[in-house]
Formats: sequence, structure tokens, C-alpha cells
Amino acid sequence: MKRVLALLLLFISLNTFAQTPVEDKLGSWFTYGATYKVSDKISLSNVIQSWHYEVADNFNFLFTSLTLNYHLSPKVTTSFAYGWMDIDRGYESIKPHIYENRLYEQLGYKHKLGKLPIDHRFRIEQRFLNMPAPTDNVMRSRFRYRLGTKLTLNKTFFVRINNEFIATVRNGNYESFTENRAYGALGINVLKSGNLQVGYLNRKIKGLDLHRLQFSFFYKADLRKKKD
Repeated sequence: MKRVLALLLLFISLNTFAQTPVEDKLGSWFTYGATYKVSDKISLSNVIQSWHYEVADNFNFLFTSLTLNYHLSPKVTTSFAYGWMDIDRGYESIKPHIYENRLYEQLGYKHKLGKLPIDHRFRIEQRFLNMPAPTDNVMRSRFRYRLGTKLTLNKTFFVRINNEFIATVRNGNYESFTENRAYGALGINVLKSGNLQVGYLNRKIKGLDLHRLQFSFFYKADLRKKKD
């Protein structure tokens, strides 16, 4: 476990060099995620996220979503989701918020590489942005791919690592990779079906190198009727 924690600290230290004022600030992401199994093939998920330019201060982004999942097999899951967002672009300045309605389609795939569990997430997003006047409302598409793994240390602790590439299509033009999110966290199983994750996320976007502490709670509930 000490070696794993040392690797996490090294991962963080390699991503702590910043230049601009917003990069110099250590921000935070708070996440709540829950999944409700309603049948052998179908589940519902909801996520709430709050982003901040500084730790628990200086609001940046609110994300909420509701997802319908269809489990084709234990390894493959397809999903369709709706999300609503409140975006504050005004770091150290006052700017009108952008409000977003988002649809996305997703494919999740899990397998093992030797004994190492691997998970893939492919997502296509349609973003409907309510821009402040005089800018017209716009629709943009994004393609996202996340590769991750979960390393079990013992019954209580685990390590979660993933990296996500994001590409944007704007006005019909493909913009290649416009964002990268690298994440590492220590997880704690606090309930039989719930865990806390405390970690670090490095977000590279539009030439910025942002550093965020992430605090997450994830919960799973089985709502299927028990057989007598």
C-alpha cells in the first residue's frame, strides 16, 4: 500500500507546475453518484457535481444528470442520459452564466488484462448551450474516451486511476483532442454498497493546466424484488 501511495504522490507532484492565476489555484470537485438496479438488465444512475476554482470556494460549474443503463452483459453496458449544467466562466471577474442542456449516449466495457481490471467508457455528447446575449444559442458535440482501473488493496481500501480524452466538434469542424483529464484517488469502502474517494485530478483544457482535489461518494442500491 505504501508503494501505491508513493506513486500517487509522485503523480500529483509531476502535475503541480502552473503559470496563470487560475492555474496557480488549487480547486476542488465534489461528486455524488448513485446507481439503482431496477431489473437484471436495467439500472438508473444520477450524478451531481460541483466544481470550484478554489477549494470549496469560488463556484465554477454545477453538473446534474439522470441516466438509463441497459446491461447487455456483465462486461458491456449501454447508457442514455440527460444533464443540466450551470457554468460560471468568471474567475476573478463577473460574467453571465452559461446554462446547458446535454444529451449523451455511452458504451461501457470491462475486462481483465492478466489480473488487472480494465474499464473503458466511450461517450458521444450533444451540448445545447444557452449563451448570454447578444451571442446566439449554440449546439456542440463532443467525443469522450476514458480508460481506467481499480486496484484493490484490501477489504477497505482501493486505488482508482483513470485518464479521459475529450474531442469537440464545433461548427462541423473536428478540433482534435481539446481536453485531457487524469485522475488518481484513494478509495475507502465505508458501506457495503458505498465508497468515498479522495484524490487529485489534472485537467488540461484550452492551454490551461488545472489542478483539482476531488472528493466523491458513490453508492449502489438494488431495488429488484427479492425472490421468496
